[in-house]
Amino acid sequence: MRVFKRLALSLLVLVVVTAIALAVWEPLVAESGKAPASRKYDVEIVRDDFGVPHIFGKTDADVAYGVAYAHSEDDFSTIQEVAAMTRARTGAMTGQDGAKVDFAAHLLDIRGTVDRKYDTLPADIRALLDAYAAGLNHYADKHPEEVRLSGLFPLEGRDIAAGFVLRSPFFFGLDSVLGALVEGKDLPIEGGPKLSGKEVARVTPIGPEPDMNGSNAFAVAPARSTDNVTRLISNSHQPWRGGVAWYELVVHSEEGWDFAGATFPGSPYPFLGHNKYLGWTNTVNRPDLIDVYKLELNDDRTQYRLDGQWRDLESQRVWLKVKMGPFTLPVPQTVYRSVHGPVILNDKGAFAIRYAGIDELKMLEQYFRINKARDFAEWQKAMAIQGVPATNFIYADAKGNIAMAYNALFPARKPGANWRGVLPGDRSDLIWKTHLPWDRVPLLVNPASGYIMNANNTPFVAAGPGDELDRASFSALMGIEDDMTNRARQAIKLFEAAGQIDAATLARIKYDVGYDKSDYATGWINALLAVKPDGDKRIPQAQALLRAWDWQMDGKGKGDALALMLMRPAMRQSYRRLPLPDPREELVAAIDHLEKYFRTLDPKLGTVLRLRQGKVDLPMDGGSDTLRAATLWDVDEEDGRFAVRHGDSFIQFVEWDKDGNVSSRSIQPFGAATTRPDSPHYADQAKLFVEHQTKPVYFTRQALMPHAKRRYRP
Repeated sequence: MRVFKRLALSLLVLVVVTAIALAVWEPLVAESGKAPASRKYDVEIVRDDFGVPHIFGKTDADVAYGVAYAHSEDDFSTIQEVAAMTRARTGAMTGQDGAKVDFAAHLLDIRGTVDRKYDTLPADIRALLDAYAAGLNHYADKHPEEVRLSGLFPLEGRDIAAGFVLRSPFFFGLDSVLGALVEGKDLPIEGGPKLSGKEVARVTPIGPEPDMNGSNAFAVAPARSTDNVTRLISNSHQPWRGGVAWYELVVHSEEGWDFAGATFPGSPYPFLGHNKYLGWTNTVNRPDLIDVYKLELNDDRTQYRLDGQWRDLESQRVWLKVKMGPFTLPVPQTVYRSVHGPVILNDKGAFAIRYAGIDELKMLEQYFRINKARDFAEWQKAMAIQGVPATNFIYADAKGNIAMAYNALFPARKPGANWRGVLPGDRSDLIWKTHLPWDRVPLLVNPASGYIMNANNTPFVAAGPGDELDRASFSALMGIEDDMTNRARQAIKLFEAAGQIDAATLARIKYDVGYDKSDYATGWINALLAVKPDGDKRIPQAQALLRAWDWQMDGKGKGDALALMLMRPAMRQSYRRLPLPDPREELVAAIDHLEKYFRTLDPKLGTVLRLRQGKVDLPMDGGSDTLRAATLWDVDEEDGRFAVRHGDSFIQFVEWDKDGNVSSRSIQPFGAATTRPDSPHYADQAKLFVEHQTKPVYFTRQALMPHAKRRYRP
């Protein structure tokens, strides 16, 4: 009996020790962070009446330090998640989904890229990154109770750079390709015209939720304005929370960095907005920037054939850390690489991936240089650095220039291969090593129509009729998309009907909630109207509402809520370049939901579609693929209402008057402090946002100080 008691006690001790070990081991084995060299930063943060931080510094590095501290005050939780990604510790913070991000970080060898390329960055860029890291460290030191993961701090500039390396390719859809390969599924169809033969059924890789990646952008030249004003509207469509939610700020450095715009957690500078002289905004583009190669492996899968010779397949054992309740479990994985790039092994074989911007850090310099550009020539010189792998840039300036650059790092591909399909991995001549120069990028400057727009459509249609770029001038190997969106068709129709444009007209275009009766929208509605009732009396009632619907998501007409639910799945499939969904399934699902929660097929749109943040609960308008975008939402299981989480996000209206003086207004869905429920700026912009209103941007100190609510030095 004593033996059994001793065994039971020993087993209990073992269980306790194991539990303690699983709870505490991860920080102990994590690589220790390194702080930047100590220095004093001279920075002042001034908060305006909406809590937007205005950061004043003697040097650019001082400002970057202040950006980090101010953003941490408002959303330190999300910034830590981004920081954890750079150390492959996201799984230890957020669990299984985070571990998938860590696997990608290992697979893409982001730390290897930083080790190889960081010291090639200009000294002022490295100083910015170190200063930003120092600002985060300072906040963490002052608020240890907010630190979510032991050993995450201190950070240094290399950690900030690693975040850019990891996230950049995911903006043009690398995650969809990785996901398909890991799961052994068909790869997505890539954009651009067919090159040869029968192509694999693929869709452009544009993220885990493809319809999340969007945006609208508009620029109007003085000649098209009623008042000789140059106008730019930034209208990005991003998630309202998380690592790619916009954060508004204004920065001023005595070294000439003056900028008002927005950034993402983990960045020391704005990604879009304006300075005194010029501004730009971005929309997602969808060129073919990813190539997949099938490798021929030897029997034990340790080598691959290239040009008739066997080469060793690089492999590395990594340990993913997966948080499960109070414990963090170590999960072993192996990552592979070939000369092509990362390699994934599945039941169908071994596949290597090569993508735009692989093993590059130049985006860190490019974004900052365009922040400080003073005219179109300087801006183009900065763009020619070609570090940002993909995204359209829509530009305007104080001199009245407007432009659109279909920016992408187009691989310098060899003609003759089917670059839209899976490529043979045994030919080194198909492994491109460079990209096309800046002068090959599609660029539209000062079109005769006097306006430029993009709504994630083909760059060949960016202005009025007759202003189209010549498709024949651009190689099919570039994989430039031919797609049009409802938003693009609607925008051009409205611009062409408007004549001369003033501020109010441009705002009406931006907030338009209509669908153009062409392309997928009309075909989809016709398919819904053709569904046979088959004894379901509700179907004719729903079809009657759709016939009466005025194709507007303004909440004023009949059938808006029903149409809202039905247009989203069609938009999603159209954007993926896939066949439309089953109309009966979608129609019945929408009917079931509306009857269950609202006891009518025709509730008011604003009753169903909501902006929700804490205790704030407001009606919304707009829909999927309307210029007023309410693209994605979460369904509340208790009341059935849709809480929008993605669509119109940071909006900025910028103007340069006839004398070149700049002014701007902006708005966000919630406020400056979206993860701080106790802050007065948790949701203080929400009412303005749903009412299509904006607030002033105080771009100069003189304009700001009457509205300064708090001034301090961190």
